[in-house]
Amino acid sequence: MLDLYSLLRTQKYSGRGIILGTTPSGRIAIAYFIMGRSASSRARRFVRDGRDLAIKYTADKDPEHAELIIYSPIRVLGNKIIVTNGDQTDTVYEALRLGGSFESALKTRCFEPDPPHFTARISGMVTTENGVPSYELSVLKAGDDEGKTCVRSFFMYEKQEGVGHFIHTYMGGTDKLRTFEGEPWEVAIPDGIDEFTNAVWNGIDDDNKVALYVRLSDPATGEYEDRLINKYE
Repeated sequence: MLDLYSLLRTQKYSGRGIILGTTPSGRIAIAYFIMGRSASSRARRFVRDGRDLAIKYTADKDPEHAELIIYSPIRVLGNKIIVTNGDQTDTVYEALRLGGSFESALKTRCFEPDPPHFTARISGMVTTENGVPSYELSVLKAGDDEGKTCVRSFFMYEKQEGVGHFIHTYMGGTDKLRTFEGEPWEVAIPDGIDEFTNAVWNGIDDDNKVALYVRLSDPATGEYEDRLINKYE
């Protein structure tokens, strides 16, 4: 397993990231962060919306391609918590509501239409059955330099206390943005929410980080505690 703080410190620009897992004491661990290099990407903040999480745009002028940077990163439906880096959160939510699945929903989507980067859509979902959590992760990325094909990868994990998995949009460089490669990183999840929050927030590059949300949930009751940090209040 990798140490979250140390791993993040090696990444100058991870873009957006999702961490799902279980704490050593058995709570569901969720973290989502966004980074930004442009003024429009930095003019954002996380806001709580009931049990969900939303992004609020703070600049006066509406951004270009608002649908790519203004969305609901987290939505809750029954025993499922959906976490994504775009409006595919709503795609998954609606599919589940109509009897579909995480995978079937994301098979209708592909990477973001932002050439030349073709930013990957990263998604995750935690499902709790009889008090036992499991989770899925997905990466939808371009299969070629022109964005003519899409590669859809899905990963499913059973509960393993103290263990989580981390995916992000870019592999850490800033000159040429390179899409996430390989399987999700296996990372150690600490037991305390402040330790978890600090490891992620302090690990993310200071120049580019924008916002972080962390949640630890009791799989038996659904009760949770959370932390929300916005760099640009």
